[in-house]
Amino acid sequence: MKHLKYILFFIILCSLTATRSQAQVNTDQVLRIGQNSLYLEDYVLSIQYFNQVIAAKPYLAQPYFFRAIAKLSLDDYRGAEEDASMAIQKNPFITNAYEVRGIARQNLGRHREAIEDYDRALEQLPENRGILFNKALAEEEIEDYEAAEKSFSTLLKAYPRFDNGYIGRAKLRLATGDTIAALDDINRALELNKNATNAYVMRADIAISSSKDFAKAFADMDEAIKLQPQFAGFFINRAFLRYNLDDYFGAMADYDYAIQLEPLNATALFNRGLLRAEVHDNNKAIDDFSKVIGLDPDNYHALYNRALLYKDIADYKSSVADLDKVIEAFPDFSGAYFVRSESLRLMGETAKAERDYRKSLALSRQPVENTGDEGAPGNDVPETQEDVANRFTSLVTIANNAQVKEEYNTAGIKGRVQDKNVIIEIEPYFTPSYYVTTTEIKEVPYYIKEIDDINATRMLRFVVMVTNHEPQLNDEEAIARHFKSIEYYNSYISTHTPRAIDYFGRAMDYYTLRNYQAAIADLNKAVELAPDFTLAYFLRANARLKNADVTSIGDNNNHDDSRLRMQTAKMVNTEVMNDVDKTIELSPRMPFAHYNKGNLLVANGDFTSAISAYTKAIELKPEFGEAYYNRGYLYLKLGNREAGIADLSKAGELGIVPSYNLLKRMTR
Repeated sequence: MKHLKYILFFIILCSLTATRSQAQVNTDQVLRIGQNSLYLEDYVLSIQYFNQVIAAKPYLAQPYFFRAIAKLSLDDYRGAEEDASMAIQKNPFITNAYEVRGIARQNLGRHREAIEDYDRALEQLPENRGILFNKALAEEEIEDYEAAEKSFSTLLKAYPRFDNGYIGRAKLRLATGDTIAALDDINRALELNKNATNAYVMRADIAISSSKDFAKAFADMDEAIKLQPQFAGFFINRAFLRYNLDDYFGAMADYDYAIQLEPLNATALFNRGLLRAEVHDNNKAIDDFSKVIGLDPDNYHALYNRALLYKDIADYKSSVADLDKVIEAFPDFSGAYFVRSESLRLMGETAKAERDYRKSLALSRQPVENTGDEGAPGNDVPETQEDVANRFTSLVTIANNAQVKEEYNTAGIKGRVQDKNVIIEIEPYFTPSYYVTTTEIKEVPYYIKEIDDINATRMLRFVVMVTNHEPQLNDEEAIARHFKSIEYYNSYISTHTPRAIDYFGRAMDYYTLRNYQAAIADLNKAVELAPDFTLAYFLRANARLKNADVTSIGDNNNHDDSRLRMQTAKMVNTEVMNDVDKTIELSPRMPFAHYNKGNLLVANGDFTSAISAYTKAIELKPEFGEAYYNRGYLYLKLGNREAGIADLSKAGELGIVPSYNLLKRMTR
């Protein structure tokens, strides 16, 4: 079953039967800390500990196995499968590794391979509840209903009070058309657990499909919403029930709340548009349909309904434009020709209107094949033109509200970080800095030879590091130290023969205090005195970018100002690229310079060249998580899903937390 998330951590950890290899005390300790972090749902942190063990002892199976569990918990199914396979390769007797790999493969849609893994695990654990349950779901997915029924029977014989087992079997029985038996299983699940949300949802679906008992279905959806009040799909389906119970205002309130929970929920927006159209709130209805079309330009239902509304508000040109797209996709839909003929007639296009009217009349006498909602082959059942029109103007429900799965949520970098809503953007530029942001994941800043060399000279007043997440400098004492440092450099430079390092040191202070223009001026002097000063070019590129950001605020309505800003941006872009290229020329093996060039190429829209730059950075620094993340992001933008997911999985493994959120979005 797609999107299955059955992670039986405690069972897996407690039932591990493999013999541990003898290891040094520190490796054992790191592995144990990783296991503790895993048990406490610090998944991203635990991966970092397992990475350390794997680096020290790559022949051990256990760190791969535990890392697979952590990745599975973060919805990184590809990474989990790879790690579980490595664990099995190194020790084929870790029974639970087959279970973990089976779960990963099941989520990747490879159900037959998952079943093979479950069978292997069941050889040693013949009555393991989780394995039997997941195997039954996988068998149902490949429509081996007889095998699934057998697996559920074995499961429920061993665990007669397992409520989720009855819900799973109810789903199977609905798939085979046995509604009565499905209801028996659902009712049994609710006897065992009054909080079984999916049971209420499934029973509501049965009430609608079998007898159109909307009141009974409404009562069950109410219970489901009490248990899961943050799930938009439940409100969408309850709104449908309220509409059928003639509670228009209740339906509208539910759609409003669903959209509040998920502002880009196309189903809720479409349905609210229909309700608004029904009460002739045309402009707001058009706005809803426009949002749906913005999310899915080929949503012909929304295009058709918007066309009707455009006609009602006398925007005939827009109405015809929408109907052109609908007719192109559904050339036998008589209603679309009729509406277009009306709009054309009102525009004065009499000949075209007459032609559409005749076409509509001819088609209205013919049945049409059911081609599904989006033009894909359906059941090939003949429909009347009225049936087709009704499909285009009917409320839509969420079909997969009842997902048989466990749920758990935590916050921060702990727990299911993939569930956090984060802004999807590339990781930022790296820059020399006196301050870095450390986390549980990255306690030590990255190493750069050039920075290490300059720190070794002890010619600067503070230690230089490299970071791509500069912290806000809010400490008054720290700020005062940098102002005093600038005063020191002012005095020294005025009384001594200035050196490049002195200008660089003062530039670092200016940069830290966000005085980018002064920093650039000092860096200009530094490279004049020392044309091979790599870090000066590296820092100047960042200072120019920052300075452009803080000086780009202007009057957006002033065209002269806008043109000037565009010209300035182009000039800055060239200067920054020159600095980055010079950095690479002087230090061709500095991965951060190639990474920054990739970011600059992304800003310029040259994604292909940016990928090459990130690839070079990764060649120079194979554990460069940010480069993997940015390259994976670009691969996805360019449509290379396979490469993108692989890079994001690696980035997550290396501690780039946003990878898991993006992975989840791409693997839904």
